[in-house]
Amino acid sequence: MENSDAIEHDFSCIDRSMSIPNDSGDMSPQRKLGKGKIEIKRIENITNRQVTFCKRRNGLLKKAYELSVLCDAEVALIVFSSRGRLYEYANNSVRGTIDRYKKACLDPPTSGSVSEANAQFYQQEAQKLRQQIANLQNQNRQFYRNIMGESLTDMPVKDLKNLETKLEKAITRIRSKKNELLFAEIEYMQKRELELHNSNQFLRAKIAENERAHQQHMSLMPGSSDFDLVTPHQPFDGRNYLQTNEMQPNNDYSCQDQTPLQLV
Repeated sequence: MENSDAIEHDFSCIDRSMSIPNDSGDMSPQRKLGKGKIEIKRIENITNRQVTFCKRRNGLLKKAYELSVLCDAEVALIVFSSRGRLYEYANNSVRGTIDRYKKACLDPPTSGSVSEANAQFYQQEAQKLRQQIANLQNQNRQFYRNIMGESLTDMPVKDLKNLETKLEKAITRIRSKKNELLFAEIEYMQKRELELHNSNQFLRAKIAENERAHQQHMSLMPGSSDFDLVTPHQPFDGRNYLQTNEMQPNNDYSCQDQTPLQLV
């Protein structure tokens, strides 16, 4: 009796908006829409039974799919219609799930068997991931060969046009990015040049200011002469100064006319 109530509650949760017509086609008070319980019994009308079977079957398959996706559960569903037609669903494999079920029923429920089952499950998941990685690597290698113009013999014209369009778009994006980087580099160099020019002008002004201050300081010192006011940054030129060596004549004035001395 409890099982019957549970079944009635489950089906009422699955489809409250669906009524089950009887063999005469009318709606009985017990099968009326609403929150009341729906009587669960065999539908005598063949057409109505087939319609109800299709609706409930689709809902059951949808629930099995949602359970496998949301809860990451291994689900296998097998349904035979009244005419003997088979309907099945499995997120992995129906045969694999049945074999796992048989093994779970035969083996005693010990902690060791659970650990082995978990280890086997993770090994299968790891194998799936390795297979996916290998497939992606093969696709990447094939795509790279296509980009380089290799392995194009078996490609149809449509795929070649699509590849050409992708390459043209990629080249356009690459050129745009290259020009953007070049313009940014040119702008940076121009700003750097202006900063260096301003710094150079500032240093020149500081040097000139220091030289003026030095000249003013030297002019205020006692005993200063014009010789002391010679700026240090001027290059040394020996022609601007007189030689004081008394042992040798001054060659700078050898070309001037001199009156020879005569002894009387």
